[in-house]
Order: sequence, then C-alpha cells, then structure tokens
Amino acid sequence: MLRLIITFFLTFFILNSYADNREKIIEKLNNTSNLSFDFEQNVNGKVEIGNCIIEYPKKIYCKYKKSKKILVSNGKSLVIKTISSYYLYPLKKTPLNLILDKNYLIEKIYTLNEKIIDNSYINYTIKENDNNIDIFFDINSLDLIGWQTKDIYQNSTLTLLYSVSKNQIIKRELFKLPTQN
Repeated sequence: MLRLIITFFLTFFILNSYADNREKIIEKLNNTSNLSFDFEQNVNGKVEIGNCIIEYPKKIYCKYKKSKKILVSNGKSLVIKTISSYYLYPLKKTPLNLILDKNYLIEKIYTLNEKIIDNSYINYTIKENDNNIDIFFDINSLDLIGWQTKDIYQNSTLTLLYSVSKNQIIKRELFKLPTQN
C-alpha cells in the first residue's frame, strides 16, 4: 500500500511538472512577438554560424557569417541568397513554415508528449506532412533554444540559438525579399 501511495505521488509530481513546463513555455511564446539571436547550424556535418531575427508570424532574416549567405522570409516566400546563387521557395513547402508559426507551435505543444533530454532540454517532436521537426527549450529558462529538421531528402539540420533577445525594436524592411543578382 505504501508503494502504491509513493508511486501515485511521484507520478503526480512528474506529470504536474511537465504540465507546468508546457504552460510556461506556451505563456512565453504567447508573450513573444520577435526573437533576435546568434545561431550555430549543422547541416549533415557542415557547421555555419550567424545571426537571425524572427518576427511572428512567419518572418525571418538570417545572415551567415562565413558564407555571407542571407535567408529571408516575408511570411509567404523564402529566399536563400548566396554570392553566386538565388533560391526562391514557397514558405509553406519548408519546415520553417511551421517553426515560424508560433500559434501552430502552441497548438502542437498542447498535444505533444514532452521529453526531457540530459536534464537540460525539453523536446517536442512534430511530425507533419513530410516534415519531422524537433523543437528544443531550455529546461531552466523555458526559452526556445533550437530545432532539428529532416527535409524530404533526409538531410538533417540542427539549429542552436544563443544570446537570445525578445521583443526588440526591429526594422520591418529586413523582411523584404532580396532581389536576384
């Protein structure tokens, strides 16, 4: 009987802490209109660094340091511009369409199972269409700290966020799609 009571209380406290995490993460997302951050991105072992600004919903501007690549979404289209190339994609065909939609993330977090990784990260896994997306939050601050995606070609991309600032004053023209050279 004592074991049953102990098991009940442990289960209650564990489930309650997950619910607390979930509610606090959702509250933080609800109170965030934009994020500015430095990032490290690993695409199949190739690491790049840079900085980004996200404005919800669905806008992003990223500048990669070494390659000088620029990634921009105006909420409908995504442009990746390098020194020698220009790629234009419909945003809805990319995993960023889901990652940059905080209302979608909130809706999913309500329904997904939470995983604790190394007592450091909270992870939610989203499976939607051809996208597998892992979203990571810091276990202490409950801030968004990264995501991992697999695209339709099975390329794995891990993006880690550092030096995150929220709700900064940002220039709207950042999200204007760059023109082709």
